[in-house]
Amino acid sequence: MAMSEHVGKPSSINIVNCAFLIGMPILATASLIYYSLNYGISWFEPIIFIAFYLASGLSITAGYHRLFSHRTHKAAWPLKLFYALFGAAAFQNSAIKWCSDHRRHHRKTDKEEDPYSVNRGFFWAHIGWVMVDEGEEIVENVKDLQADRILAWQDRHIFLIGFLVGILAPGLVGLAWIGGIHGFLGGMIYGGFVRVVVVHHATFLINSAAHTWGTQPYSTENSSKDSPILSFLTFGEGYHNFHHTFQADYRNGHKWYHWDPSKWLIKSASWVGLTRELHKIPPKVIEARKMKRTFQKKADGNEIENQFQERFTECIAQLRNGFTELLQRRKEYTVAKQSKKSQTKDGWKAVKEGHKIRIKQCKIRIAKARIEFKLLVQAMRLNINSKAITA
Repeated sequence: MAMSEHVGKPSSINIVNCAFLIGMPILATASLIYYSLNYGISWFEPIIFIAFYLASGLSITAGYHRLFSHRTHKAAWPLKLFYALFGAAAFQNSAIKWCSDHRRHHRKTDKEEDPYSVNRGFFWAHIGWVMVDEGEEIVENVKDLQADRILAWQDRHIFLIGFLVGILAPGLVGLAWIGGIHGFLGGMIYGGFVRVVVVHHATFLINSAAHTWGTQPYSTENSSKDSPILSFLTFGEGYHNFHHTFQADYRNGHKWYHWDPSKWLIKSASWVGLTRELHKIPPKVIEARKMKRTFQKKADGNEIENQFQERFTECIAQLRNGFTELLQRRKEYTVAKQSKKSQTKDGWKAVKEGHKIRIKQCKIRIAKARIEFKLLVQAMRLNINSKAITA
């Protein structure tokens, strides 16, 4: 995730960013205390907080991140405008500058050029990099975004849009809903000040915590980690090792049960024509990569015999072939359904059973590849343990 990035030397404190990032939590806390003492709390305040929290948070994760930074899908202009408005309300800079930093982060993860490398410390990755200037601001590799009229407009007026949508708008909603200074302050404090702070640190956690704690089921090429717990706090962005490995996928949580509200928003928007061309990494590629990572983990630091390497290669080939054939069989079955009406009931029944048998055979081959891989891992473990005993 990103706000703005500077490279080069000498370093200096960014007074504006520091004042905002330190001042906003203080303002939010003080105003919360004042408001609670004078007006209490009702059902109105949590509702307006949640509404603006979802709008601005998802505009960062589904909009700035998955749509604009990674182009994992395409979106209609009304949705892009929504992301531009409420992304500005998150006060994380314009989409153009945010994406410039984030694309650099993926190209240079954990290297010196990474704007928020966790190798410079947890605090730096979380918030420190925003508070320090390290030379002139660099905006690069975003010509596609600069050519977008909505994003170019947002970039020119980012702070005005942020104030109007992120601070004034929730106050006006409260004024219209509850009325008087009570409603205006309640909307501005809960939907504005408090919400900005929460969205800030939810975003920052991806830069810091998601590169510090968790598992690496797909790759150890960089510090990215998967954390289901973190996903609950970040609209599904916690499956970060998956994302760094398969950044073109519109999902971070690729399983149906993975908590990923950003994925659900993008998918549901496609049902009404607001998104299209949603890119998904094929299951065979994901599972093969996970098998490779498991194999490497077992082999790490140990001398692996050629027979294990050969068996691993065979497992991967069987898995990929099984998924490829399964996809082909399902397509054939879909085509066959189109001629269902032209066949007799018994004739269609025979055709249907034939397709189902072939599909089942493909699934069996995939299952066999998975079982073979598990047996391979067990054999490797026994081999490593026996060598350790005899050593």
